[in-house]
Amino acid sequence: MSTTVELPNVDETCAYCGSRIFDHDPICVRDCTDDCGSPTYFCNYACLSTYVDENNLTTGNACEWSPDDPDCC
Repeated sequence: MSTTVELPNVDETCAYCGSRIFDHDPICVRDCTDDCGSPTYFCNYACLSTYVDENNLTTGNACEWSPDDPDCC
């Protein structure tokens, strides 16, 4: 799988809050389970984290863990 790296436009805005990403600490995210579509930009980790939480993007993507599991640590 090959991906081309391109610098986003200087006026690119955050997918969550709408702030200009380069006014902060920008993060680029791609969904590489579906051909690495277009990147989505967030101005910081707080916006990315809130976006993930509000859109339930972790539901079903984590392993189940139980402290009673005999294979645990």
